[in-house]
Amino acid sequence: MPGEKRVLVGVIGRPHGVRGLVHVTSYTADPAAIAEYGLLEDQKGGRYRLEWVGEGRARLAVVGAGGERVIADRGEAAKLTNRRLYVRRAALPPPEEDEFYLADLVGLEAFDGDGAALGRVSAVHDYGAGASLEIGALLVPFTRAAVPVVDLEGGRVVVVPPDAVEGEEA
Repeated sequence: MPGEKRVLVGVIGRPHGVRGLVHVTSYTADPAAIAEYGLLEDQKGGRYRLEWVGEGRARLAVVGAGGERVIADRGEAAKLTNRRLYVRRAALPPPEEDEFYLADLVGLEAFDGDGAALGRVSAVHDYGAGASLEIGALLVPFTRAAVPVVDLEGGRVVVVPPDAVEGEEA
């Protein structure tokens, strides 16, 4: 998957039991669907296959040139804690109308309502209260009011920057 656009679909959590099972947080619309994508890759290039064994608990197999090896040891499972799991963007279904994969927004050119260039979307952050687009030093909530136009084919977004806070003192 190197060089291809990837989408974060889950994170490996702490081990469960002594036989190598792990807790997994899935970010897919249907949490069980993460296992259906087949090959998952971590941020270091490690490749895994996931099989659910209970709600939020999974068995992982490491996939290498020699085939697949199931992780069967708590110590080895513990070393994977907090590993992010990705799939190729091309493996995901197309989003519904007016829905977007956040990964697709990175790299888009941002313009204000008058057409002035603001920069590129360098990152999308989501800390639980909603996504925000990072455009240079500007952080914009990813809402219809703040980002009224998303043109993936044209490679651009229109941004209504939040008003500067006036009268505030440090």
